[in-house]
Amino acid sequence: MYEPTNKTKEGKKEVKLLSPKLDVVFQALFGEEKNERITKGFLETILKEKIEKIDLSKNPILRREFQDEKLGILDILAEINGEEKVNIELQIVERKNIIERILYYWSRLYSRQIKKGEDYENLPKTIIILIANFSIEKLESLDYYTKWQIMEVNKKIILTEKLELYIIELPKIIGKEEEQDKLLDWLYFIDNPKSERVANKMEENKELKEALEELGRISEDERMQRIADLREKAILDEKAIYAKGIEVGEEKGINRRNIEIAKELIKEGMPKIKISHITGLTIEEIEKL
Repeated sequence: MYEPTNKTKEGKKEVKLLSPKLDVVFQALFGEEKNERITKGFLETILKEKIEKIDLSKNPILRREFQDEKLGILDILAEINGEEKVNIELQIVERKNIIERILYYWSRLYSRQIKKGEDYENLPKTIIILIANFSIEKLESLDYYTKWQIMEVNKKIILTEKLELYIIELPKIIGKEEEQDKLLDWLYFIDNPKSERVANKMEENKELKEALEELGRISEDERMQRIADLREKAILDEKAIYAKGIEVGEEKGINRRNIEIAKELIKEGMPKIKISHITGLTIEEIEKL
């Protein structure tokens, strides 16, 4: 097994592996042309089909310093078998309306594939893969891996093969260590590349072993280490802002509800002091109502 090291005057010092769950690391690992074999092996386990050809040339190389610490969307675009488009997005921070967002991204990717005057039948199959580092509320009763298509509700007939949406929720792999599934091997690698399961699968999964070796090389890159540090800080800031937004939103919602209650109590002729005790509003706020 590859063990990343950083040579120093004192000898060799082990370098901490960067987390593949960090989107900048994920993109460096699966989005660069030199890693097409790794990405091909990973996609085959998600799509459950043999991929004859893969092209990652549309992805920018991320090995540069960020100009700021803003949290953007870092997705990976792959073309497989000469025409099908695959967009892979690792979403770290929980966001509202994630399903609507991902459908919007799919529609944009799908529509960009046709030029003015071309026939609609030339539009290629377009696949979106969302890997979420959180559980999605709408899917709480489903498995960690789900595949979605447009179909007729009663007859279960698929309307088109040109849209496929795969959603993977990493928290839901917990407790599935004993299940024999090649996709789980990859997901445990993304979640924790030093896990026992990953170590046990190295010899039977050459692409997974290659991914661990490449992750070791990425982790030794000092520039990538700085990028990862910046990214982690940005993510923590984003999570704090998101949590504060929820808190503020809840406070506003409670306040609006208290105002409506106060209005009803005023109509009933209740004394202002009692309304204040019930709603938490000040006498001045109640008088304005």
